[in-house]
Amino acid sequence: MPYPVTLIPGDGIGPEVASAARRAVDASGVSIEWEISELNAELILKTGQSLPQSVVDSLDRTRVGLKGPVATPIGGGFASVNVALRKRLDLYANVRPVHSLPGIASRFSDVTIDMVIFRENTEDLYSGIEHEVIPDVVTGIKVITRTASIRIAEYAFKFADQLGRKKVTAIHKANIMKLADGLFLRCCREVAARFPHIHYNELIVDNASMQLVMRPETFDILLLPNLYGDIVSDLAAGLVGGLGIVPGANMGDTHAVFEAVHGSAPDIAGKGIANPTAMMLSAVLMLTHLKELEAARRLQSAVEKVYASKKHTTGDVGGHASTEEFTDAVIAAMS
Repeated sequence: MPYPVTLIPGDGIGPEVASAARRAVDASGVSIEWEISELNAELILKTGQSLPQSVVDSLDRTRVGLKGPVATPIGGGFASVNVALRKRLDLYANVRPVHSLPGIASRFSDVTIDMVIFRENTEDLYSGIEHEVIPDVVTGIKVITRTASIRIAEYAFKFADQLGRKKVTAIHKANIMKLADGLFLRCCREVAARFPHIHYNELIVDNASMQLVMRPETFDILLLPNLYGDIVSDLAAGLVGGLGIVPGANMGDTHAVFEAVHGSAPDIAGKGIANPTAMMLSAVLMLTHLKELEAARRLQSAVEKVYASKKHTTGDVGGHASTEEFTDAVIAAMS
């Protein structure tokens, strides 16, 4: 039986990289029944909704989505598409593996970076609770709950336990936000006590940022509230070559949506030069979620082989290949 999957092409380069990822997944030999669901700025303006019901209905049917970048219309009062999707489907765990790819020139070419960032996805300042007290004085409310903090900590530690990871680092600002970040830390410590074989430590977010830039190879699993997780995951992506090559997953108890974390890049849309790596590696995460582990391994290995050869990489990472040429090379490497 084929796996039902919602494919959301998105905006800008989204349809190009989504098509490339779909080709790669189909070439892996796994049978997917793709259900195309449009979600883009034009549709949002037309329906007046950041998250049209048709998209939710599709994901409720399939329970698994592969999503390209979607641009939220600016100036129309629309909420972030990604925030709306995560809240609606309760995708509470944002998971971003950050791994060195061969052939990528960076300051850290002499070390191997291999970390996974677990970001709580539903609350914190991203709850969007803001209020103008008086003209020119605005407050924003940071929401941290025990329920959300416990479940993201459990997700991170269970992942570490299953994959044999050795260390989990909780990142916080509890020295200043003693109640909110203090609660997050207490929850992390409570969960850590159930996994005594996994080393647990804590870093203040500003120190963690410095350590990531100076010694990224020392990090394993990072566990963060929503806002810090958003910032730190982009910082970490920059250590291995940028957002164009880093995958992402949004996980809940009933739904999972896998997505490239980069933007829609409208300036290069339609030119055939977009890098589909992040989308393909997000598909690797999707295949892993579907328990198609051998296909996931083959696709991951094929992407790494193409980067190692440097013959068919795209312009953003120093190559000259088109999106299609890169995709053809990945498919050839799988066979």
